Amino acid sequence: MVNMGELFAHPRIQNIVMDLVPVDDKEHHYLLEVGDLLFARQSLVLSGAGQCSIFLGNTESTVFESHLIRCRLNKTRVNPIFYFYFFKSPEGRRAVEAIVEQGAGASGIRGSDLVKIQVLLPTKPVQDEVASFLGALDERITLLRETNSTLEAIAQALFKSWFVDFDPVRTKAEGRQPQGMDAATAALFPDSFEASELGLVPKGWPRLAFTDTVKIIGGGTPKTSVPEYWEGHIPWFSVVDAPVITDIFVIDTVKHISSAGLNGSSTKLLREGTTIISARGTVGRLALVGKEMAMNQSCYGIQGKADDAYFTYFSTYRLVESLKQRSHGSVFDTITTETLRGVTVIYPDMSVIEAFEVVLSPLMRRVKENLQQSQTLTHLRDTLLPRLISGQLRLPEAQAQLEA
Repeated sequence: MVNMGELFAHPRIQNIVMDLVPVDDKEHHYLLEVGDLLFARQSLVLSGAGQCSIFLGNTESTVFESHLIRCRLNKTRVNPIFYFYFFKSPEGRRAVEAIVEQGAGASGIRGSDLVKIQVLLPTKPVQDEVASFLGALDERITLLRETNSTLEAIAQALFKSWFVDFDPVRTKAEGRQPQGMDAATAALFPDSFEASELGLVPKGWPRLAFTDTVKIIGGGTPKTSVPEYWEGHIPWFSVVDAPVITDIFVIDTVKHISSAGLNGSSTKLLREGTTIISARGTVGRLALVGKEMAMNQSCYGIQGKADDAYFTYFSTYRLVESLKQRSHGSVFDTITTETLRGVTVIYPDMSVIEAFEVVLSPLMRRVKENLQQSQTLTHLRDTLLPRLISGQLRLPEAQAQLEA
C-alpha cells in the first residue's frame, strides 16, 4: 500500500499535459479521447467559468466546441480521473478561480493561464487507487439515480394506465378482466363509460375543478432580520430544493428555520406526503415532502382530500403538463389558485385512489430509500474527496468510512 501521507509535489499542470488545444487549432485536434479533461472557457456566473468535466468515451467520434478547452494529460505519468477529481476539490477549484478573468457580462479562463496552475502530483499508484475509489462511489450514486428514473417511469405509467387511459375500465367494458390486477382491485373500477365535455370518461367518476379535490396551503418566510428564526431544525423549502423529477421526494433543504420562525411567520408545517409546487419564479417544479418541513411563499402545498399522497402528486404532475400545453410549450410565469381552479380533472372513486396508494407504496418507498442513500454517498464523497486528493486520508480509512 502506498503511503498516502507522503509529501506531494506541486508542479505546473504543463509538466503533465500532452496536449492543450487552442480554439484555432487544426480540425482533427477537435476529436476527443477517453480521459480528456474539458474546461468551460466562459460563464455568465463566476462559479461557472473553468468548470471541469471528463470525457469517458463512446462508440462514435466526438468533437468539442470552441467554448471548451481540452486538456489531454500524459497517461503514462498520471491518471486523468484523479485530476478530474482534483479540479472538483476545493484546492482545485481555488486554483482555477484564481485565473478567472472578469469581462463584460461574463467571466472566463484562457488556456495559457490554465497550463500555469500548480497541481498535486502523487505517485501513479496513489492516483490510481484514489481515482478507483472515488469513481466507484460515483458509479454507485449513478446507479441509484438510474434506478429511481426507472421506478419513476413505472409509477408514471401506472398512473396513466389507471387515470388517463382508463385501461382497467376499458378492459372490463370489453368483457375481460384487467391483466396484472387482482380481482378485488379490478372490482373497484366501473365497467362502462359515459359521455362528458371531456369525452368518454368512466361511469360515475365526476368532473371536478382541481381545487375541489385538494387542500391548498400557502407558505411564508420568517424575517431574516431575526436570527432566532433561522438555523433551526425545521427544513424550509424553496425552489432551489426541488429534486430532479425522477427522485420525486425532497428530504432536506438548503435552509432551516426554528420553531420560533415557524410560529412567527405565515409559513406552515407540511406533513409528509404533501405535494409542493413552485408557483412563482421558476414555475411548475414539483416535490413530494419526505419529512415534515415548511416552505416559502412562492410555493403551494397540495394535500389530497382522499388523504392520499401519490395520486395527488402525479395528478399535479399531469396538471403542470396540461398548463404547459395551454401555453404552447412556453414557460408560464405564475400559478395562482385561479389557475388551479381552472383545470378540470376526472376524479375517481376514493376506493380506487386508496388501491393506487397501496400498489404504489413499495415502489415509492424504494425511490425514497435510494434518494437517501444517494445523498448520503454524495455527502461522503464530497467530504472524503479533498482529504483523499491531498493525501491527508489513507484509502483504508476512507473505505472503512464508506462501509460504516
